[in-house]
Amino acid sequence: MRVLRHLTARHRTRSTNRTLGLMLAFNAGAMNAGGFMAVHMYTSHMTGFLATLADSVVLGDFALVLAATGVLWAFMSGAGTTAILVNWARRQHLWSSYALPLLLEALLMLLFGLLGTLTLQWPTPFAVPLAVLLLAFMMGLQNAVVTKMSSAQIRTTHMTGVVTDLGMELGKMLYPNRPGTPPASRVRANRERAWLFASLLLLFTGGGVVGAAGFKYAGFAWVVPQAALLLALSLPPLFADARQLRRTTRPR
Repeated sequence: MRVLRHLTARHRTRSTNRTLGLMLAFNAGAMNAGGFMAVHMYTSHMTGFLATLADSVVLGDFALVLAATGVLWAFMSGAGTTAILVNWARRQHLWSSYALPLLLEALLMLLFGLLGTLTLQWPTPFAVPLAVLLLAFMMGLQNAVVTKMSSAQIRTTHMTGVVTDLGMELGKMLYPNRPGTPPASRVRANRERAWLFASLLLLFTGGGVVGAAGFKYAGFAWVVPQAALLLALSLPPLFADARQLRRTTRPR
């Protein structure tokens, strides 16, 4: 319980950032792939939706313009919600600074799983069903959590930057330093960062396999164990805050 509390508590270390980032990369991969099986859209990264928006403006397909705008708005709203929750918790000196957004994501995942097909076609003003906006909101929520806790060093919902950084570190490993090059001028790879990026890629991919298989064989029930993981991460700091509140409000 103490380990779980520190993973999402307000005091951060490189170790807890890495561990939580890897766990959430697995979750993002599962939600991205499983969500695609459900709604036929990848909702964890916004590059494709921005490209769709630009293309659709030129082609005059304003239904797609509206759809892309809605997904972008939902993702940004999720990120904004995380910023509000984390900064509010910090002002209150709570342990659960990063646990609150994950708790909200877990509850939304359970809602998505319980409502299932009911939310898939629920109409919205953005020409996409509610399920698509809900998935994009959750991805924005989670990506902002990891971004804030790691000072923008770790991303979990999209892998473009991770692949780029890993490629750069591999390039440094292969760089032929000439004999006699002063140590300060040698090109050196950061093997710790390379291992982190490779691990993020592997866990995101593994999560994608689990999410796609889960939806294929279990339907919307596949989100329940994922929501349970996020609950396990978010509840210990909340319990710590509750105990602290009871101590401060107990009559003397």
